[in-house]
Amino acid sequence: MYVVVEKILESGEELPRSWPVAGTTGYDFLNQVNQLFVDPGQETAMHACYGRFTGQDDSYPEVVHAAKLQIMREELAAEVERLTGLLADVCERHRRQRDQTRRDLRDTLREVIAAFPVYRTYARPRSPVTAADRAHVAAAVAAARRRRPDLDGELVDFIGELLVLEHPGDVEADFALRFAQVSAPVMAKGVEDTAFYRFQPLASLNEVGGDPGRFGRPAEDFHRAMAEAASRWPEAMLTLSTHDTKRSGDVRARINLLSELPGAWERTADRWARRNSKYRHNGWPDSNAEYLLYQTLVGAWPIDSSRVITFLEKAAKEAKVHTSWVDPRDDYDRALGLFVAAILADRGFVADLEAFLAEYRLVERGHVNSLAQTTLLLTCPGVPDLYQGTEVWEFSLVDPDNRRPVDYGARRRLLADLAGAPPEAALARRADGGPKLWLIHRVLGHRRSRPDVYGPGSGYEPLRVAGPKASHAVAFTRSGGLAVVVPRLLAGLADDWAGSTVTLPAGHWVSVLTGEPAPTG
Repeated sequence: MYVVVEKILESGEELPRSWPVAGTTGYDFLNQVNQLFVDPGQETAMHACYGRFTGQDDSYPEVVHAAKLQIMREELAAEVERLTGLLADVCERHRRQRDQTRRDLRDTLREVIAAFPVYRTYARPRSPVTAADRAHVAAAVAAARRRRPDLDGELVDFIGELLVLEHPGDVEADFALRFAQVSAPVMAKGVEDTAFYRFQPLASLNEVGGDPGRFGRPAEDFHRAMAEAASRWPEAMLTLSTHDTKRSGDVRARINLLSELPGAWERTADRWARRNSKYRHNGWPDSNAEYLLYQTLVGAWPIDSSRVITFLEKAAKEAKVHTSWVDPRDDYDRALGLFVAAILADRGFVADLEAFLAEYRLVERGHVNSLAQTTLLLTCPGVPDLYQGTEVWEFSLVDPDNRRPVDYGARRRLLADLAGAPPEAALARRADGGPKLWLIHRVLGHRRSRPDVYGPGSGYEPLRVAGPKASHAVAFTRSGGLAVVVPRLLAGLADDWAGSTVTLPAGHWVSVLTGEPAPTG
């Protein structure tokens, strides 16, 4: 049976090879692809822009640490208290830890959990503890000791020893198992449902399984990950959007373009903030929510105010700064909704927004980014998954926005018009999402006819790109029989490939998209 697991892999974490699964459901792939379209050379400028706009200068690790502690004090307080009680029972059995107070146990436990770099370990009694689990525990222990030198270091170390089962006993083993059952929801609630809504230098990086602390990656990192996937997980699921993503792949594809335009983006966001200050109520919304709002409008435009309000109200409650699900602030929530409704009713602001999109060709370039990442989805090692509705341009936000009914009838009619048509016909239906649907149909047809270059057993080899714009292309072959080339960082490319080449392996090459022959080499 084909089985994939919804396992969120943190940076540097690998799926255990011993698991009897084909791979993950694809969040790791989603984020590897997404990072390709973010310009790492503009990280400093984009973070400085964010800091000046919002007044926030905390690093991403600091935001995550604070969010995890808040989750443990509030939403998961009962779970942490039960785990503290279990740790107290363990300490009663060990002479050197017997005199620890419950408060000290709780504080130390919180710090170790907050420092945990992955969702959980998988240590089990009567089974060897893996090197990966030992490394994750050691990292958490070391981080907790650095951050809180006032804690009892011996107690911190003792917790680490318990987590790798160095102290025998049923109670000790139960503590290690239950720790993993608490660290996982703390990570999920603290990072995905809190920190991702507080740290917004580039909202497209705040994705399930993502690391907003990493601002873009070179193509070499992507090539290494895909070569490893071809070797170890050739049938893993690949995806760009799911029921749980914070925004669809097409929204991320457009927001990523801002990473190449820090100066223009800062001037524009500042101008919008000045223009819209009259719509604030009692100083609200806060500047962080406003910064997220502007990125969201750029990524999803055109979009009606009701969808934006629903998204921002959820984002504000997840951030848990001025309002939350358990402690809602009606005055803040109301101010947020009124602000969104007012600026989107302001024709001058809407005209300015659309002028910004047009000046920097963000819609057009977002479409190209979308086609590029869709090509990677369909050709990289693994089994591609298309989330409902994403067969054409699909600009949805976090649930419930991405659960809206899908007009499959319209998609069937569009496909009937374009199946077998030349690419020019698809481009003529750009407004309907024709290029994306046409590309998917064409490449999936090729996959069906050539399983030898897509399926398990087919390799992955990077292709050399040379010339002044080499960094703007990602190129590879699958077992030397399929060559894939996609563009990236389009604003910096400026439609100029002059002097850039991709060297193909020797042989007779024919375009999958047009049927035209390509020169050898």
